[in-house]
Amino acid sequence: MALFRNGAFVEDEWRFIDSDAPLPAAGAVVLGKARYLAERDALVGRVDPIGLVLQSGETLEGLEQDVRRFALIALDIPKYNDGRAYSVARILRDRLGYRGELRARGEVLRDQVHALHRCGFDALDVTHAGTAEALRTGAVVFVSEHYQPASAEAGEEAPGGLRRRLRVSRGEA
Repeated sequence: MALFRNGAFVEDEWRFIDSDAPLPAAGAVVLGKARYLAERDALVGRVDPIGLVLQSGETLEGLEQDVRRFALIALDIPKYNDGRAYSVARILRDRLGYRGELRARGEVLRDQVHALHRCGFDALDVTHAGTAEALRTGAVVFVSEHYQPASAEAGEEAPGGLRRRLRVSRGEA
């Protein structure tokens, strides 16, 4: 997969660990929800960063008090038309105050990139070749005027006047 973060493709420093694989002694690791919950007590003393990956359809139930412990939360998007990750992202950013890296993984199409960003995603682990190429060449264009609020609302201004619900983005990543 191609990891797109802060406007560029970068190397991924995180290791996604399968549920039955041994946990490495060092390094940034990403665990599934079931494994994290099963090993929570043992992971509390871990020095290196821990991340969480939620598969499509998994909820945040049982993790509400733990989300700030994760340096990375990756949400799986197995098919472009599965929008559940958008809702989970908004809950993480708006209700639970998560400020770490929020990553979309899987089949993301280029016309979804802007909406994902507005829901709070700041990194994309893209499997779709056309989307990766569009990001690589700068062909993904962000819209700067919106009427719906975003999780990235801190980067928006409300100019007021006749269009008082209008928000204008200062810049998109």
